[in-house]
Amino acid sequence: MIDIDYYELLEVNRNASFEEIKKAYRKLALKYHPDRNPGNKEAEEKFKMINEAYQVLSDKEKRALYDRYGKRGLENQGFEGFSHSSYEDIMDFFESVFGGSFGGFGFGRRRDEQKYPLDLSLEMTISFNEAFFGTQKEIEYEYKVPCNACKGTGAENANIITCSECGGRGQIFYRQGFMTFSQTCPRCSGSGKIAAQKCNECKGLGYERVKEKIKINIPEGIDNEDRIRVGKKGNIGVKGERGDLYITFYVEEDEHFVRYNDDIYLEVPVFFTQAILGQTIKIPTPRGEKELKLPSGAKDKQQFVFKGEGAKNVRTGRVGNLIAQIKIEYPKKLTNEQKELLEKLQESFGIESKPHEKKFESVFDKIKSWFNK
Repeated sequence: MIDIDYYELLEVNRNASFEEIKKAYRKLALKYHPDRNPGNKEAEEKFKMINEAYQVLSDKEKRALYDRYGKRGLENQGFEGFSHSSYEDIMDFFESVFGGSFGGFGFGRRRDEQKYPLDLSLEMTISFNEAFFGTQKEIEYEYKVPCNACKGTGAENANIITCSECGGRGQIFYRQGFMTFSQTCPRCSGSGKIAAQKCNECKGLGYERVKEKIKINIPEGIDNEDRIRVGKKGNIGVKGERGDLYITFYVEEDEHFVRYNDDIYLEVPVFFTQAILGQTIKIPTPRGEKELKLPSGAKDKQQFVFKGEGAKNVRTGRVGNLIAQIKIEYPKKLTNEQKELLEKLQESFGIESKPHEKKFESVFDKIKSWFNK
């Protein structure tokens, strides 16, 4: 792994605002754009790295992860940047920022014959314990392959003709005042070519769907909306290249445990006599049974921390804590015998059992004096 300082690449400081980062990116991307540096491999590599830096620093979550853990932290979450990306992927990102052309410079390009993105995204729901401990799952999914009949073109007998809308340029140009702008041709989607007649096999789509079963390893501690990458299990392109499969996980709620970051919370019902006496009770944790020693006179919503009993962070390996929060419960009904026992217990505490009388004694005397005047 090459350690790259994205801030140095964009020539901004680490506290730079989004607008400062975007301004620096625009300046450098135009400077090193391949159309301005034909045949210059060094400029091409610089252009690639500038786009990768902006891809990270313009995204709040990616930037926070990079600031804390560096590029390794991003890679652990499945981010590869543009180190293995095609020229088309890099230009796609560039055009998503500049909008196809910028200020009349005309940095447009034809899109290739690929009818669909190579990377594929899926969603999967897993249980709380599967996310907590990690597991292996077998999944069946569909991916796209080029239609054999039309060789992925979407045209009958692969008969492709020049788009009459854009004249094969893939871009439509228009003027607004003294500025010239362009946009992707809506008819050919930027390829500059269209099918003379739609393929009967794929109905002009250019691809077929294939089912596949694979086993995936879900790491211990994966959290809600985390994503993993399964390399070379995405769609297959017209040139035989294959994209990656990205799986986003959604974790079901547990009846007793609640996860927040890497900590696990558990509400523990405690009878009022247990809290008063300071008894030791047994509580469940995801990893087994633990003893909770209540202090005498424990309070409602008081929290007790069990270190290292929480979830494992899939990026850092750090293990969180289990936080047990007690909820003091009182009897809903009392028998006559129970009432008598409680009354005797209250009397045994004397004045201590009537704290309100002690607190308001002076207030009562003050109010009486108001009426004795």
